[in-house]
Amino acid sequence: MVNVLDNAIWEALSTHQQYLNAGTDQLKYFPKEISPLFALKNWDQKDHDALQQYLPADRSFFVLIAREITIPDTIQIQLSLPLYQMVATKTFSNQHPHHAIIRKLSNEDVPQMLKLTEKIKPGPFGNKTIEFGHYYGIFEEDQLVSMAGQRLQTHHFTEVSAICTDPAHLGKGYAAALTQQVCSGIYDAGKTPFLHVRQDNAGAIKLYEKLGFEIRADIYFAIFKKKEIA
Repeated sequence: MVNVLDNAIWEALSTHQQYLNAGTDQLKYFPKEISPLFALKNWDQKDHDALQQYLPADRSFFVLIAREITIPDTIQIQLSLPLYQMVATKTFSNQHPHHAIIRKLSNEDVPQMLKLTEKIKPGPFGNKTIEFGHYYGIFEEDQLVSMAGQRLQTHHFTEVSAICTDPAHLGKGYAAALTQQVCSGIYDAGKTPFLHVRQDNAGAIKLYEKLGFEIRADIYFAIFKKKEIA
């Protein structure tokens, strides 16, 4: 049985986040300033034709999908690596460390959010990625040292994303605290949290399992761009 999370970007841009679709009904993606995430429904010949005809050539895109797909020769793969998709299988309480002051992040915090994500590289983060909403952070001496937020949303699932901590502040439980904070809001909205993680990131996987997530699927991840015509 096909699960909506197998092609979560398509599902999000077809349902809860369809107002953010900058593409067409067949080829869907977010505005460049928000996210490079991209989706096709089937990746068959008809979709390949749409890629050739409608895909903007001035930017790179990211695909996340839980099945093998065929990339046409007109597309250049810039990076590919295996991810896991993890889904929360039980509700957990928000029990962040008592010393961690967590606050919601706003547009005024974007410069620091960009600086932190550029340093840690938890995934793509642009000038307007904060428009996905519900980002939280922990500061030390007025510097953002850890953050997490939401990204993809369907009718029943919401992705936890941009979980990152400055290396100088690891081991303080900040990532766990912020992940719980974000998940708490997802549960309050009546949805189930899910996330994506590199398969070689054993430390993060262990943390997410401790928080109640389980590996649901292998995810094909690639960064790609339309080839230039000579």
